[in-house]
Amino acid sequence: MTTQLYNTLTRRKEALQPFDPKNVRMYVCGPTVYDYAHIGNARPILVFDVLYRVLRHVYGESHVTYVRNITDVDDKINARSQEENISIRELTEQTTAQFHEDIDALGALRPDVEPRATDHIPQMIALIEKLIAGGFAYEAEGHVLFQVAKMADYGQLSGRSVEEMIAGARVEVAPYKKDPMDFVLWKPSTGHEPGWESPWGSGRPGWHIECSAMSAEHLGETFDIHGGGIDLVFPHHENEIAQSRCANDSDLMAQIWMHNGYLQVEGEKMSKSLGNFITINQVRQNWPGETIRLAMLMTHYRQPINWTEQSLKEAQRSLDQWYDLIAENAEATGDGQPSDGFMEAMRDDLNTPKAIAEMHQLRHEISRQPDNGELRQQLRSCGRLLGLFTVAPEAWKAWTPPSNEIDADKIEELLQQRQQARADKNWGEADRLRDEIEAMGVAIKDGPDGPTWQIKR
Repeated sequence: MTTQLYNTLTRRKEALQPFDPKNVRMYVCGPTVYDYAHIGNARPILVFDVLYRVLRHVYGESHVTYVRNITDVDDKINARSQEENISIRELTEQTTAQFHEDIDALGALRPDVEPRATDHIPQMIALIEKLIAGGFAYEAEGHVLFQVAKMADYGQLSGRSVEEMIAGARVEVAPYKKDPMDFVLWKPSTGHEPGWESPWGSGRPGWHIECSAMSAEHLGETFDIHGGGIDLVFPHHENEIAQSRCANDSDLMAQIWMHNGYLQVEGEKMSKSLGNFITINQVRQNWPGETIRLAMLMTHYRQPINWTEQSLKEAQRSLDQWYDLIAENAEATGDGQPSDGFMEAMRDDLNTPKAIAEMHQLRHEISRQPDNGELRQQLRSCGRLLGLFTVAPEAWKAWTPPSNEIDADKIEELLQQRQQARADKNWGEADRLRDEIEAMGVAIKDGPDGPTWQIKR
């Protein structure tokens, strides 16, 4: 069985054939750390986390190198540090910690290497010097720019001509540019802006050169997979390819370019002006991380995703059912192996919807063979490859929203008062107590042995 992945560069699914099967190398563009990450930022994190898990399963954990960067020098960071009147370093340390806390809660594995842009300025300067020496870049008024006209097949990734790219993008017009499409590799820094000494004066790197330098430093000039959101195809990834290929005199930067689709919220584009801008941190206040994760994976990564409350509820129901089943096989040891159908789906361009359907099919089979521990173990193995079933079943059932911690003692006290009210046939008081208990975020279930309660999902 081969692993097939859709390559944006060739517009078709291709068999992954690593340069070195003992070191499969993947680079993914990480966050620009100036604020809480929004729910759209979670999508590439989870998509490529799943791919990382699949690659480790297929090739071995020690045979995959995953690099995801931190962009900690950017104009948005400069602006936010001024707004909050704190140093750039303080801001980026704080927001990086927030980012890690959020994605850890979603069950994302840390990459093998997480380079910071500001730790790689010498590599960026060296790369720019190579481009100038090769005639692909030029200096103008303290800036260094890549000359797009020098690359004959520029636009191959996005599949658009230069004219189409100019029409469809905001191209900075500047008098020092030889052509409007030329993009910045280095720019001067003044005043409050961070700066580093370079052959072209004190300045800072352009966005695109950062990833070219960091990927080359940690994975080599050519590697297997480069990933990110579809919004990065142009100009970021297009420009990465141009810089890296020209600097290294290569026909290739990465073999396969993968991009996840856009995210909408309840059918609309997410934006602060529409009031539907949602951070990962906000969603975490109401839903377990695994629920958020599964809701994201129920849509194929290349398709647009519509983020809804209903999808979260559906994911929660599935997880509740699955956790009930694996709880009955909690004494089993070892991870076992995922089912063949599940692995076929995962190795077919990360077809997570089909893989999840396979898990539901396993659930149905278990219902027909309740004593079959092997099926339960298989279900658990499938879920773990998706990054699920990371907590004990009893901990899953006891999950409490961080913003609404449950006072168990208070609930038990109110339940006793309600029982007494029912015994006294004081139905109005019993109903009032039920409403008070349910308002605390729990559901009551009356049974022959008395009432029980559980956290509302």
